Amino acid sequence: ADFDVAEEMIKHFIRKAHSKNNFFSPVVVVCVPSGATSVERRAIEGSAAAAGARKVFLIDEPMAAALGAGLPVTEPSGSMVVDIGGGTTEVALLALGGIVHANSVRVGGDAMDSAIINYLRRAHNLLVGESSAERIKKAIGISAPPQNGDGKVLHIKGRDLLKGVPKEVAINQRQIAESLSEPVLAIIEAVKNTLENSDPELAADIYNTGIYLAGGGALLRGLDKRLSQKTDLPIYVAEDPLQAVVRGTGIALKNIERFKTVLIK
Repeated sequence: ADFDVAEEMIKHFIRKAHSKNNFFSPVVVVCVPSGATSVERRAIEGSAAAAGARKVFLIDEPMAAALGAGLPVTEPSGSMVVDIGGGTTEVALLALGGIVHANSVRVGGDAMDSAIINYLRRAHNLLVGESSAERIKKAIGISAPPQNGDGKVLHIKGRDLLKGVPKEVAINQRQIAESLSEPVLAIIEAVKNTLENSDPELAADIYNTGIYLAGGGALLRGLDKRLSQKTDLPIYVAEDPLQAVVRGTGIALKNIERFKTVLIK
C-alpha cells in the first residue's frame, strides 16, 4: 500500500544480501497475498524494480507456502495449504502449478493478539500491549479449552483500567481459548468454504493427502487437531511453518525454469 516504504524495504534487503557489490542487479521474487488486486501487484513490481531489481517475479503466498512445505504443486493431483500469517489467513487448493481455488480472510496472528487484549480488558480490567499479548499467545495460547481442568496458568502484568496503576493477574489456558474462539472459528470457516467450493476430483485427492498448515499461526496449540475434528480430514503442520513461505519463495527463485508456471511475470 505504501510504495515508498516498500521500495526502501526491498533496497535494504538487496544491500544486506549483496553489500560488497553495489552495482549488482538481482532477479527478485516477491511473495504476494492471493487476494491482492492487479493494482497492488503492479505497485509491488514497481517497488522492486525501483529498488534495483533486474527482473521481478511474483508468487502467490499460498503457492510459496505449499512449495516450502514440500507439496507437489506442479502435479495434477490436488494439494491444500492453509497459511496463517500475521495479517491474513490464506487457504488454497493447488494443482498443476496453479491455484484452483483460494480464500483469504483478514484474520491471523495480529487478530489473535487483539482478541487477547480485548478479553483481558473486558474480563480483568487489565490493559496490556501487543508484545505482551503475543507472549501470552506463545506461552499458553490454545485453540480449544483443555479437556481436563483449566490448563497452564500464567501471571501477567499490565495497567489497571479502573485505578490506573500496575496490576498482576493470573490467567489460564481455558480463558485464552475463550478469547481466541472468534479468530479460530474464522480460520475454520475459511477452510470449510474452500473445501465446499473444491472440484470433486481434487476433493478426493485432499481426502488422501490431507491439509498442510503453514505460517506462525500454525504453531497455535491444538489447531491442527481442532481443524481435523471439524473437517474429518488429516491435518499436518509443515516443518518449520514460520519459514515455509520464505523457504518456498527461495525454492522458486533458485529453480525459475522448473517452477515458471507458478511465477507471475
